Amino acid sequence: MAASRIAVDAMGGDQAPEAVVGGAVQALQQAEAGTLAVLLSGPEALLTDLIADHPNAPTEALDIVDAPEVIGMGEAPSTAVKQKPNSSIHRGLAAHHDGHADAFVSAGNTGAIMGASMFILQRVPGVERPSIAGFFPTLRGASVVLDIGSNVDCKPAHLLQFARMGTVYAREVLDNEDPSIGLLNIGEEPGKGNEQVKAAYDLLDAAEALNFAGNVEGSDLLFYAADIIICDGFVGNALLKFGESMTTVLTDMCHQEMERQSLGAEERALVSGVFGEVRKGFDPEAEGGAPLIGVNGNVLVGHGRSSPDAIAQLIHSARRLASRNVPDALEAAFRSSS
Repeated sequence: MAASRIAVDAMGGDQAPEAVVGGAVQALQQAEAGTLAVLLSGPEALLTDLIADHPNAPTEALDIVDAPEVIGMGEAPSTAVKQKPNSSIHRGLAAHHDGHADAFVSAGNTGAIMGASMFILQRVPGVERPSIAGFFPTLRGASVVLDIGSNVDCKPAHLLQFARMGTVYAREVLDNEDPSIGLLNIGEEPGKGNEQVKAAYDLLDAAEALNFAGNVEGSDLLFYAADIIICDGFVGNALLKFGESMTTVLTDMCHQEMERQSLGAEERALVSGVFGEVRKGFDPEAEGGAPLIGVNGNVLVGHGRSSPDAIAQLIHSARRLASRNVPDALEAAFRSSS
């Protein structure tokens, strides 16, 4: 069996490139020999020096794609994508496009990843707006949320497309043959919401080959309202950031309450241990990245603060995504729905 080849943006993320190189080495060490290869995209001289800091790195499975330019986390995506064609994002995506890698991962500038992916990989035929999917923890496992910020202004037809893309992703990657779809709204009744959501409800309700379960409210989400939650990127990103904040805020609240109750060290350790397991579901590093669905390739976006552990998990998730051939399944689904 040929090794999975993953192109990695070595310059993407708050702790790049050191954390990215460390995570790539870690992923290779965790994988069975001969099953994984990593292409690090970034300035060659810099990456060569950083790899040398890992004497036990399996260098036979680690290559460098020289990319002298870097797109910073705070740069305007539209400008950076046009003005930095030799960036680590561009070169990594080009390696994927040209068949040198089976997938591309980055914890860098999300807008630039999206823009460069659409330019280099192109959209799957029929897809108007590729979407980044997130995962929201619930009492019964994670719900897939589309969109989480890549499309802040959406038409009702775009929300319908998000539902189709989420359905294909759930079938191909999550092994869920008939995923339920909920439309995030301010009430369960069909007539609730703004004009965008009401029109989207009608489209989803009439669509074939979709398991539409109706509107779901924010209060339903943590109880597992549906397998797939549909919303525009403005709402989805607010939801995502709220969930991420819970890992910090609830931890602080928990410590404040333990202090107020004057709990002893043993009791504090017990409470902290239980809460620590619960908060993992809200930790963006634990998910293995957010897939960009709708481009003609396999792209995963990691959190900007990704640690070496998170980068390693991102690479392993990319291997699984690449093995499922989502773009072809998407093209077939959109062709049959047109």
